[in-house]
Amino acid sequence: MKDRLALLAAALWWGSLTTIGFLVVPLLFAHLATPAMAGNIAARLFTAQSWVSIGCTLLLLLATSNRAAAPVPPAQGAIILIVGGLLLALLGEYAVAPRIVARENLRLWHGVGSAMYLLQWACALVVLWKKAK
Repeated sequence: MKDRLALLAAALWWGSLTTIGFLVVPLLFAHLATPAMAGNIAARLFTAQSWVSIGCTLLLLLATSNRAAAPVPPAQGAIILIVGGLLLALLGEYAVAPRIVARENLRLWHGVGSAMYLLQWACALVVLWKKAK
């Protein structure tokens, strides 16, 4: 049961990151009247995505950490990626997003946020790949 829950959480984490970041937000900027409108909606979507990521990573940690007293190296690698993804989601939401919303050095913080999102996406992909075995 824990394996199925972990697989479901990993799939939701990766799938939601993929859908929001690579499909929905680009479509907003392509089809809404102004970039400001698209940016406001994208900010709300990224906040919601951060909470989905936080929830999924916490579920994954609960499902992965109770395996054994001494985790085997593959499980340990997954835990590192899960914690990394959790930290990236938290940093994106509470350190980077407020600076983007405040339009503080927008080019820099948007680049940092995009890189962190891509790293989180990669963490989620690897965790999903490992859980699907």
